[in-house]
Amino acid sequence: SVLLLRAGLALLAWPIYLLSFLGIWEPFCRKVFFPFFLEKISVVHDKKSKKHKQELFRNLPDFRGPSGELRLLEIGTGSGSNFQFYPPGCKVTCSDINPNFQEGLSRNMKKNQHLHYERFLVAAGEDLRQVPSGSVDAVVCTLVLCSVHSVSSTLREVLRVLRPGGAFYFLEHVAAEHSSWTYFWQQVCYPTWKLVFAGCCLTRELWKNLEEAKFSELKIQHISVALPGMPIEPHIVGYGVK
Repeated sequence: SVLLLRAGLALLAWPIYLLSFLGIWEPFCRKVFFPFFLEKISVVHDKKSKKHKQELFRNLPDFRGPSGELRLLEIGTGSGSNFQFYPPGCKVTCSDINPNFQEGLSRNMKKNQHLHYERFLVAAGEDLRQVPSGSVDAVVCTLVLCSVHSVSSTLREVLRVLRPGGAFYFLEHVAAEHSSWTYFWQQVCYPTWKLVFAGCCLTRELWKNLEEAKFSELKIQHISVALPGMPIEPHIVGYGVK
């Protein structure tokens, strides 16, 4: 039944599959569709997850470095929807593999002038070579680990760039319970969803990757963030300390 429904969904989305076959969809998605979609969905997601983000980032000031400054790297910054939750004076380095979020990013920078913006890096989470080892106090990653090519490589880079005692903050959608209808629909939607939404994977059990990474302390909470008509309700939120 999963394969049959996958085929039906692919049939409905055949124009996108055709554009992908012709090599047109990916550049259009990266430059136009995904930045537009992500900015719109971020507004809805932020409303649903606001209390979780407020609680998550509440202890960010505790991870200031010896100088008293908080140097923060955000992986997959997108349009900067997390800026509002960072403490005043925080020095932020933005990074994203997709450089096409300038409009929304500039708008959120202007709204959040309590922060100091250091630089913007075009970089994948698996390759942060532009960031020196042990140079940041905190790394933030929200709704990004679902689409990186390698979760384990990304977490290794996170641990490399963090100073000892620094923290990695995350909020990600994950696979549902295998016996649930949500997981059934995640399986049905998986191939088409991944194509349409720039490599986003619906069925990653990211808590397992985090537990396997070498954090000295790890806090993970499973929560629900329901978005209308989207199979991404199960989330995890928390932080790990190097």
